Amino acid sequence: MEVKTSLLDNMIGVGDMVLLEPLSEDSFLENLRKRFDHSEIYTYIGSVVISMNPYRSLPIFTPDKVEEYRNRNFYELSPHIYALADEAYRSLRDQDKDQCILITGESGAGKTEASKLVMSYVAAVCGKGQEVNKVKEQLLQSNPVLEAFGNAKTVRNDNSSRFGKYMDIEFDFKGDPLGGVISNYLLEKSRVVKQPRGERNFHVFYQLLSGASDDTLRKLKLDRDFSKYNYLSLDSAAVNGLDDAANFRTVRNAMQIVGFMEDEVQSVLELVAAVLKLGNIEFKPESRCNGTDESRIKDKNDLKEMCELLGIEQSVLERAFSYRTVEAKMEKVSTTLNVAQAYYARDALAKNLYSRLFSWLVTRINESIKAQAKTRHKVMGVLDIYGFEIFEDNSFEQFIINYCNEKLQQIFIELTLREEQEEYVREGIEWTNIEYFNNAVICDLIENNQNGILAMLDEECLRPGTVTDETFLDKLNTICAEHQHFESRLSKNSKFLTDHSLPHNCFRIQHYAGKVLYRAEGFVDKNNDLLYRDLSQAMYKANHSLIKQLFPEGNPAKVNLKRPPTAGFQFKASVGTLMRNLQTKNPNYIRCIKPNDKKASHIFTESLVRHQLRYLGLMENVRVRRAGYAFRQAYEPCLERYKMLCKRTWPHWRGPAREGVEVLMSDLQVPGEEFSYGRSKIFIRNPRTLFFLEERRRQCLQDLATLIQKIYRGWKCRSHFLLLKESQIVVAAWYRRYAQQKKYQKIKSATTVVQSYTRGWQARKLLRELKYQKRCEEAATTIAAYWHGTQARRELRRLKEEARRKHAVAVIWAYWQGLKVRREYRKFFRANAGKKIYDFTIQRIMQKYFLGLKSTLPSMSPIDKNWPSRPYLFLDGVHKELRRIFHLWRCKKYRSQFTEEKKAVYEEKLEASEIFKDKKALYPSSVSQPFKGDYLEISKNPKYQKLNSAVEEKVLLADVVNKINRANGKGTARIFLLTKKSVVLADQKTGQVKASVPLPDLTSVSVSTQSDGFFALRLKEGSASAVKGDFLLSSEHLIEIITKLHHIGSTTADREQLNVDISDEFLVQFKQDKVCVKFIQGVPKNGNSVSCKRKNNRLLEVSVPTTA
Repeated sequence: MEVKTSLLDNMIGVGDMVLLEPLSEDSFLENLRKRFDHSEIYTYIGSVVISMNPYRSLPIFTPDKVEEYRNRNFYELSPHIYALADEAYRSLRDQDKDQCILITGESGAGKTEASKLVMSYVAAVCGKGQEVNKVKEQLLQSNPVLEAFGNAKTVRNDNSSRFGKYMDIEFDFKGDPLGGVISNYLLEKSRVVKQPRGERNFHVFYQLLSGASDDTLRKLKLDRDFSKYNYLSLDSAAVNGLDDAANFRTVRNAMQIVGFMEDEVQSVLELVAAVLKLGNIEFKPESRCNGTDESRIKDKNDLKEMCELLGIEQSVLERAFSYRTVEAKMEKVSTTLNVAQAYYARDALAKNLYSRLFSWLVTRINESIKAQAKTRHKVMGVLDIYGFEIFEDNSFEQFIINYCNEKLQQIFIELTLREEQEEYVREGIEWTNIEYFNNAVICDLIENNQNGILAMLDEECLRPGTVTDETFLDKLNTICAEHQHFESRLSKNSKFLTDHSLPHNCFRIQHYAGKVLYRAEGFVDKNNDLLYRDLSQAMYKANHSLIKQLFPEGNPAKVNLKRPPTAGFQFKASVGTLMRNLQTKNPNYIRCIKPNDKKASHIFTESLVRHQLRYLGLMENVRVRRAGYAFRQAYEPCLERYKMLCKRTWPHWRGPAREGVEVLMSDLQVPGEEFSYGRSKIFIRNPRTLFFLEERRRQCLQDLATLIQKIYRGWKCRSHFLLLKESQIVVAAWYRRYAQQKKYQKIKSATTVVQSYTRGWQARKLLRELKYQKRCEEAATTIAAYWHGTQARRELRRLKEEARRKHAVAVIWAYWQGLKVRREYRKFFRANAGKKIYDFTIQRIMQKYFLGLKSTLPSMSPIDKNWPSRPYLFLDGVHKELRRIFHLWRCKKYRSQFTEEKKAVYEEKLEASEIFKDKKALYPSSVSQPFKGDYLEISKNPKYQKLNSAVEEKVLLADVVNKINRANGKGTARIFLLTKKSVVLADQKTGQVKASVPLPDLTSVSVSTQSDGFFALRLKEGSASAVKGDFLLSSEHLIEIITKLHHIGSTTADREQLNVDISDEFLVQFKQDKVCVKFIQGVPKNGNSVSCKRKNNRLLEVSVPTTA
């Protein structure tokens, strides 16, 4: 059975403010506070929902809650936004009435979240299907895109909508969504270029820099650092609880779901990056020769990158920032822009570029989500628009926002009164006029075509001559000074009043929500919203696919000299269209209230809520609802709820519901002036009457609960007694059965035992008889066996004795034959026995030796000197020869593994060993060092490219050596190159060849026995190379150089082998003189290195460190 609930059940405070008693502003606030403290954020005023922002997540938006409110009466459950959404959706689906949901409230009150909840509820309860789900997903995903480009962090709200949004969701006859149309109003584009302290620019800038990949940022020429962009405020760049990187990914995914192509997304991001780059363009002043001021761009790098993004010629845009062309009929006048005008032009372009991009986004989304069918659609409109704004400094934006709210308040009162009147007429109740404040006079003050503030502002912007905010304020003072809702310093003074809270450059308007002080500064410029034609034409020349669509007025072929409509005129027209649209639909209202300015949960600031209560006109709304009848309810639920108060209607009423209600009210003696009967509803005038009924119902329910408890307890006790009685009978029967079974089992068991004992005695008696018979049979068999055994043993002994005798005869005969043979052949045996025994012994020893050697052979490494020890002295020669043979075989196996290059290296190492081993002290340290040859990588190093090309043969060795000077013994660095035909010495720095010596001109090489690297190349006397004498050189790779020289000489058939002279004293021919080079051991002055010093004209002394 379904449990029926009501708005009046389990109430915390009063769920419907119409029922609040007594009604006052204080009681209204106290009721809101009480419900807010208990997490009841929704309260009704009739069919209007008041929504308090909880600033935290509440478990009241789950799928279970959606199902709970689905297809339920508006007042059937506790107040909830789902109830209003369900009522609007069912009215649209079942009654074919177009609906609109108006969501208002100030920034931070939760308007955007409320619109999301309404859309998500409608999406959850409407039909299913692949196409329907796609439409629902596109409608829902349009929100993240518009929020990224149209929302920003403000001091009041971290996700404040800075534009008004009206979405028409279109449904078919079944109530399934077909598509939608979005209209946007007044994007706060001034935020693009400047943000108040503590606020941010639009979300998309921060999301792009935080969430885009490095490759994307590189293509857009952007950097992740926010501080590099003038248009981004730094004091609030990071917001707690806001993940810009994750939100960017969400926006990209939402754009894909809505239907944006990848190139369109890239174009949008390029325009966003261009706006950031535009903010970094700065200007410097310059003076022309004629005395006029002009401006120039300081750093053109950002301008260049912006032009590359948009495909604009840099010179065209640079001129547009420096000059302005004014056209009048057939004349064109070009004037220069000073620095202030240039900055104005830059900011105007940034604002227009971003606002037009936003409008294009809305249009593009509409193309994707619009209904495809051409038939008539049912429409549900959702209006999420800025609430009434009263700041310390109110300007043009607040003025037109408050004008929009005035219009909404006007239509709210009109539609509410019309709805009340229609319901009274429909139910046959007499209608009485209701007194209320009509704010049409305020709307007329603002929008009147002749003397309205907007009309005068447009007139001031369009008239020739000097136009300033002061002239506009003077005009207001002239025309509106006598208006009862307009105040200014001049109008106050003209009435001989003094108001020091009203500055000279301000005016004040008495709105329905209170007085608002507006600063006239900036009204004219913001209303003009002027973009120089030069900038429009420069934008139109861009090669970017999207820019041409955003600036169609820049087309030279379509030049329009008419002044574009002002911002105020456009907004007034769009608000008029919106009002006409709303008047064709059935309205549903959600009034959002912000409980505190700290964006914190559980805090209720009374003064702030009171202020919102006043300017939202909630008290006025309650008074309008209560002017006639405060409460109305259909007869069926009314009778169902209160039928227990009358004996004639309880528990069931068999007649019509209206008659039952009449009987009920008559029995309760409710005064007739407190209620009226309509056609389908009962109307209750005073909430006290309703509370009287509720109190009586509560008492009756308590009495009924007591009666139900009494009857239930009696029934429960009787049922328990009968159950106990029935259980006792069952238990007794089961016990008797159990006792008889136990007795039978005992008798049966005793019988079984007696039978078993009897059968056992009989079996044992039979067993004894059988055993006796078996023992008699076994005794006869045993005796026979023993007798047969005795006979067999006797026969065996006889046979054994006979066999022993025969064997003894054979043995004696064999011994006799052996004796005869030994006597005959004894002489031969004595002559050859020793040699045979010796040969046999030697053979066994050699066999044992070779088998042992096989198992103890050393490793295959040629440097392994291990060898098994010899077992016998006489095997010494064989042992050594086998060791030599094994080593040779092992070396051969090792050599067979060498490649040709490795063989050549080892041949050179072997040759070096033959030349220097035990002769040169430097040799042992060179054994472990491989011969690399080309130490300079001359063929790869571009530094030696010229030198490499000068040498025709292959370079076998390239190294840096020191050429010793005869005059002072000091060395000069030279590049030493060795080929198969010559030795080349070149300058290390320049690579220039200093000397080239053919190898046949070399007769010998002289080196010392010490550990130095000195060597002398001795040249053949009379050769062309010997003109300057021999070469005395020093190198760290001396062993390798001389080995390669010696190897070339030994491998060339037509050349004599090079002699290597190793001595600590040798002569060197320097031109015409011979100098003795002497090597001594000692401690050089410069440490451990070798030093050369000239002693006289005929002696060079080389000091070599003493080796340990």
